[in-house]
Amino acid sequence: MNLAKHLTDTELSAKILRHAVPKMSELNIPVTPDNYSVWYEYFRGVNLDLKRAIDGLLSNKVAFTAEVNAGLHSNFIQEKSPEIIENVQVETQLLINGLMSKLSKMSHGTERFSQTLNEFQTDIKSAPDPETLTRLIDTLADEVSEVVNSNQEMEKSLIVMSDEVQSLKSEMENLNLVAMTDQLTSLHNRRAFDEEVLEHLQRYKTDAVNSSLLIIDIDKFKNFNDTHGHVIGDKVLAYIALALKQGVRGEDFVARYGGEEFVVLLPDTDHTGALVVAEQLRSRIAEKKLTVGKDKKLSLGAITVSIGIATLGHDDDRETYFVRADEALYRAKSSGRNCVKG
Repeated sequence: MNLAKHLTDTELSAKILRHAVPKMSELNIPVTPDNYSVWYEYFRGVNLDLKRAIDGLLSNKVAFTAEVNAGLHSNFIQEKSPEIIENVQVETQLLINGLMSKLSKMSHGTERFSQTLNEFQTDIKSAPDPETLTRLIDTLADEVSEVVNSNQEMEKSLIVMSDEVQSLKSEMENLNLVAMTDQLTSLHNRRAFDEEVLEHLQRYKTDAVNSSLLIIDIDKFKNFNDTHGHVIGDKVLAYIALALKQGVRGEDFVARYGGEEFVVLLPDTDHTGALVVAEQLRSRIAEKKLTVGKDKKLSLGAITVSIGIATLGHDDDRETYFVRADEALYRAKSSGRNCVKG
């Protein structure tokens, strides 16, 4: 599919976005900047070598693993990045030039109309004969009509451009949401967590708002994968994600950090409050026996988690805050698992 052949410059980026993101979601490809640049170029249809490579992978039903995605970016995009950036700059400049041209024409039209009004006022004061007056009125009517038409065209152009910008803004917001979401659990992902931590640090620095961090690790998770396979392992991850989300307040931030590790940021929560929340989450998960399978006949028994806690301090930055919680998690694991340390 070559979208560039059928669309104007103003529509191209938004249209490509609407094709690329759903396709990446269908193929379970994380919407990272590098991955998106690959599929942007694929749907743009100009990079023929990339298009042939992806078409071949699709026809052979090859999974788009992290290695495959990285290879596509390295082989077909990385060396072309300056060219792609230049194309975006050119297309943006074309949009700006088009708008400036329309504004210039509108400005020229209103200046000429102002001049016509001044001339009309001067001629009227000279007591013209009926024929001259008729000519003046006809000229004024023509000028008014031209200015009205020009303004209407400009208004239509601006409405179209505004709609396109709003559409693109909406698509970019959706893209940003996808980029910040873990596809398996629908929780926030590590990238979103990194941004949220910075906000907590800033609020603590400026307004002295407390913050506590929980790092949660599923005990002996590797056993689930080795015994029952990755499909069951994924169900365990989804179950823990749901239990965490349901066990905290709406303003609390829950994310999958990676693998079987989750994080929870508790705003306006001191260390004592964090201990209470952590223990509630631990017991909530441990008390339930998880069954899976079509008829819920496969019992996985009790699933437990270990939790490490840190509360934000005066000397903390993003790294030290996380490291202290991670060290507490290590102590929980070393103490026999299924417990809270901090």
